[in-house]
Amino acid sequence: MKPNARDAMQLLINEVRTVFPFELPEAQICAGKCIGCPKKLLELTDTELSEWQSRLDNGETPLLGDVSRLGKLCKNIRRGLERNQLI
Repeated sequence: MKPNARDAMQLLINEVRTVFPFELPEAQICAGKCIGCPKKLLELTDTELSEWQSRLDNGETPLLGDVSRLGKLCKNIRRGLERNQLI
C-alpha cells in the first residue's frame, strides 16, 4: 500500500538525512576543485528538510506536489554532490 503524502514526506526526509553527507567537516566538503558549491548545496538541503520537518511536527500535511518538489530538489542536489565525489 502506498504511503499518504505525510508519511511519504517523512520517509523522504529520513532517507536524504541518511544518504547526504551532512556530518562531513567543511574542510573535507570544500577540498579540491568544486563543481557547484557542495557546501551551499548541503546548506540548502538542510534548510529545506528542517523546514518540512518542523511543518510536519506542527501537524501540517503536505500536498503530493510538495513531496514531488522536495524529491526533485534532492535528486538534483545529489547529482551535484556526486560530481564533487561526496556521495
